Amino acid sequence: MYRLTVLYGHPEDPAEFDRYYREVHIPLAKQMKGLTGWTIGKCLSAEAGSPPPYYLIVSLYAESATALQAVLESPEGQATIADVSNFATGGVMFMYNEEEVLIPVELNTPEI
Repeated sequence: MYRLTVLYGHPEDPAEFDRYYREVHIPLAKQMKGLTGWTIGKCLSAEAGSPPPYYLIVSLYAESATALQAVLESPEGQATIADVSNFATGGVMFMYNEEEVLIPVELNTPEI
């Protein structure tokens, strides 16, 4: 399994970031075909009294690096990537890795 991790820096306006992400970016990203998983989570600090290094972490999964590349290079993937600059006022970092699952995890999957 292959993963793209997206780390969003702290936005200038967190409420507007959240609104845009939920109302515009997620519906746009849901049009991408070929993902085998997708998770999002607000970051929490590991150190009391200090902010976490990132605001939001997103993981997109595909069966292979080639499959993930195809998702991102599709018209829907390109539109999703282009949209990031419309709301990521705190910056964004993309990281890729081959995922090795040591203990499978089951997540609640609310409708987004």
